[in-house]
Amino acid sequence: MAGPMNTAISRHFVRFGRADVSVLIAVSIAAGFVFPLLEGRFGLAANLVAKGLPVAALALAAALLPGQRWLAAIMAAGAAGDVLLDVPGLFYVGAGAFAVGHVIAILFYMGRRRPGLVIPDRVAALALIGYGLGMPLLVMPVGAPVGALMLYSVLLCGMATAALLSRFAPRWTGLGALLFVISDTLLIMRMGGSLVGGAGVHGLLVWYSYYLGQLLIFAGVATAER
Repeated sequence: MAGPMNTAISRHFVRFGRADVSVLIAVSIAAGFVFPLLEGRFGLAANLVAKGLPVAALALAAALLPGQRWLAAIMAAGAAGDVLLDVPGLFYVGAGAFAVGHVIAILFYMGRRRPGLVIPDRVAALALIGYGLGMPLLVMPVGAPVGALMLYSVLLCGMATAALLSRFAPRWTGLGALLFVISDTLLIMRMGGSLVGGAGVHGLLVWYSYYLGQLLIFAGVATAER
């Protein structure tokens, strides 16, 4: 999936004289797929660089494209969150960075709503918001404090809802936002002690669903805006 997508996106930007953007996309994809193989092998500092690089490269690529400051801000917030989550004592600061990114994304997508929305679109949107409200209660142990998680989950699903109702949804962005929701659901499950297929498999599912989600969001917005 990543190979053909990288080729298509790269061809698109090279036509506009943006070979530098193509290089950044290639760096992002390579780093995104290699990171789990390097995680924890070379100390904290190297791990933070390796984890932050994939989405940071997308943020820089967006910043180099005309009219993509919103997308650059969304990706930059994600890259900051990636790094801060792994800094000892800054987990909630990292979650806050992602929350800020979701707010930026909601404002961006809602300003570009898709015309001709029908009742099924609105029902799906309400269902996704409902999932955001209920998900922490479903995956965390009974009695665990879920207030902050519920606030974050609603922002996450609000971002995905806004993406699905935007004009970017047919161009990968909606799927990318849903993958982001899946990734964070798995992450919150791990916080509650539930794993899918063991710790190693669960960790891979969290990372790859997250990174592919960010890549699809970038691709959908950047190509549609051009």
